[in-house]
This record gives sequence, C-alpha cells and structure tokens, in this order.
Amino acid sequence: MKAYVIEQAGGPEVLRMQDIASPEPGADEVRIRVRAFGLNRAEVYRRAGKFGPISGQVVPGIEAVGEVIHDPAGTFRTGERVVTAMGGMQFSRNGSYAEQVTVLRNNVMSMDGTTLSWEDLASLPEAYLTVWGALDKSLAIEKGQTLLVRGATASVGLAAVAYAKASGLRVIATTRSPENQRRLTRMGADEVVIDGGEVAQAVREIAPDGVDSVLEVVGAATVRDSLKTLRPFGKVSVIGLLGGSPVIDQLHLMQDLPAATWLNFFPSGLLGTPAMPLAESPLPWIAQELAAGRMPSLRSETFDFDDVRRAHSLMESNHALGKLVVRV
Repeated sequence: MKAYVIEQAGGPEVLRMQDIASPEPGADEVRIRVRAFGLNRAEVYRRAGKFGPISGQVVPGIEAVGEVIHDPAGTFRTGERVVTAMGGMQFSRNGSYAEQVTVLRNNVMSMDGTTLSWEDLASLPEAYLTVWGALDKSLAIEKGQTLLVRGATASVGLAAVAYAKASGLRVIATTRSPENQRRLTRMGADEVVIDGGEVAQAVREIAPDGVDSVLEVVGAATVRDSLKTLRPFGKVSVIGLLGGSPVIDQLHLMQDLPAATWLNFFPSGLLGTPAMPLAESPLPWIAQELAAGRMPSLRSETFDFDDVRRAHSLMESNHALGKLVVRV
C-alpha cells in the first residue's frame, strides 16, 4: 500500500510517499481501507520532532474514515463505514496517512447510518471526539450555560462553538483577528471577543457574573486570564497548546485561581479507553445534524492524497480557518 513515511524530523519535505506493507490485524485490531483523513497539529509536531526523536519509519496521522477490510472478531463487517481516532496511531503503530490502516478495535466506531461524504465525515472524528470529552465529560456543560472558547478559530475550537451552540449554550468565542468574526458567528458564536492577550475584562462586560465554563485551546499562555472570566465553581478545561509550552510558571493557587474554580487538562489519548468508550460519543448525532444542515461544516479545504506536503504548509501558515481534509 502507499503511505507517507517520515524518517527524520523536518519540514513538509520530509513527508515521503512509499510502498509499505499493510499489517495484518491482530485479535484486538481492525484493518480499514482509508477513504479520507483530517489533518491535525499533532501530525505537524510529530513530523517536526517535537514529540521526541524519530527512529525508524513513522507513518503520521491520528484519525481516518473508511471501510472495514477485515475484523478478526467479526464486530465490524467487511465494507462497514467507520471512523477511527487515536489509539496510538503515529506513535506506537502506523498512522492514517496511508491507503490502509490497522487500528485498535476500541478506537473504531461505526458510522454506517450517515449520508455524509467521506470528506465531510473526515472532518469530524478527532475534533468532535475531543470536544465531547472536554465539554461533556470534563466541563459537564448544560443547556442554558455560558461557555467561553479561547482560541476558537482552531478547528477544534470551531467544533466546540458549533457543538456547544447545538447543545443549547450561550457561546463567547475569541480570536486574534477581527477578520475571523464572521466565520465564528456562522459557526454559532453569540459573541466574539478580539483577543489581544487579555480578554477577561471584555468577557466580564458580556457576562458580569462570569462564565460557567472555559474551553482553553491556546493553552498555558492564556490560562491565568481565562480563569478570571469564571463564576465561582466555574471550570476550565485545557485541550490545546497553540500558545507554546504547557508549563505555567509559578501558579499561585490563591491568587491565580479564583474562588472555588476548577482547572484540568483533557488529553484525547483517553478516547477509546474504558473511561471513554467511543460507542458513547455523540458522533452519529453530530453527523446527522451536519447532514441535515442544522450544524455548520468544519471543513475549509480538501486535498488529494499526493498533495499532503502542501496541506502541511498551509496548516503551519495559520491561514487555514477550519479543518483540512485529505481524500485518498
């Protein structure tokens, strides 16, 4: 099968298409014919060596959609439409930048009922499964609450805006560029705040008593300011590291954490584990809402399989306002 292989850290040019063997699925695995996959910052970081040294051949990619080729256990039938995400892809096993991928069965979910195109389906798994974990599991969002999405123009931020709005929340979204305001409004944001580094005062003018929850996509660089937007017993869940290092220097528990607030980091590596079985996720409902036009699409651009290098360059330019998808 054809797959993109990385043998050394570097820029997009180190992504090289090669013919490699497709691993046979073990007892707890499923082999999938990849039809499309979404691109993620995690793949850029892996390619650049930010996740540690690259030894041997690495096939990047942490999500895919396609059809089942073989499931030794018979849980999924041959030809069944499925999505897959995480489960060690690009780290402990080959990733999804390939014509086929062999993945852990626990990280596969049937999407046979959806009418979405492969390209639109590929925009969903990693973004919306992460949002599900952070919003529903970590923040326990409820209809009628107010959510702040800090760094909302990242694809996962856009997914959070759309999902929270569809779930009945009031959504405040931040962006560094006024040009992105219309895009965020189309995704469902009720209010958009231009982020010059501090947004707490502007958010408090919109929600004087504080917001119920914050989804922090920028990361450690803005956490202190995001915490200031919370009401007592409000929550912040960090899911992104767009602002750089994950380290918060000299966090003062009494001065930096407002009264009775809650801070956590949600790692998408939990997806498919006993703590977060994919069968419990709202992904089929999201696909249904998207197909019916009741939720907006995340997809901003689609690339052919032989054009992955250009897709990586666009992602690194920070000019891709939405999800980049590759059709195979």
